[in-house]
Amino acid sequence: MKGGFLPPLTELPRRMWAGSRLEFMRPLEVGSDVKRVSTIRDIAEKEGRSGRLVFVTVRHEVSDARGLVLSDEHDIVFRGESALAAKPVPAPTNEKWRRDIHPDPVLLFRYSAVTFNSHRIHYDHPYVTRVEGYPGLVVHGPLTATLLVDLLRRSAPGVKLKTFAFRAMRPLYDTANFSTCGLPDESQRSARLWTRDAEGAVTMEATATW
Repeated sequence: MKGGFLPPLTELPRRMWAGSRLEFMRPLEVGSDVKRVSTIRDIAEKEGRSGRLVFVTVRHEVSDARGLVLSDEHDIVFRGESALAAKPVPAPTNEKWRRDIHPDPVLLFRYSAVTFNSHRIHYDHPYVTRVEGYPGLVVHGPLTATLLVDLLRRSAPGVKLKTFAFRAMRPLYDTANFSTCGLPDESQRSARLWTRDAEGAVTMEATATW
């Protein structure tokens, strides 16, 4: 339920995860009792090349008995059916880390299940192509972000993540492979991360510190 505090959104039926900024204070221990408090921090209407957009910023704070464990501030964008796709931006090619990903239906279904995401655009091919009009199953934005964190974990297994921020730029589909890429800066204990699609465009960019 959207609630009466949002602008009228009947003409903006498509809801997308635009990005997040996470901060990890300390590890969350298995078996702990936790509490999550969610707050709407901002609502902004914008008009641009892709038409009318409404951005909603939500902050989640997760705490246990000892206090705050992590914060997650994420941006949701509502847009219309006919919104234009973002103009492709060439992805960097100077990565030190790289992993090629095959986004098959099994991967997308499993991620939908583990995150309790029942939206059919991620696992129902006839629906997503015939009703929604996408070329294939849509790769979850949070899955792409998770795979970027996984690239960091695989490439630098000893680091403990402190912050992670990402911004979605273009959608990914199960119609082609894509690559997760990373360029670390050891002196700053940080890394620049991004995804590159089959056409060489960047689809998500992120930064991580440890």
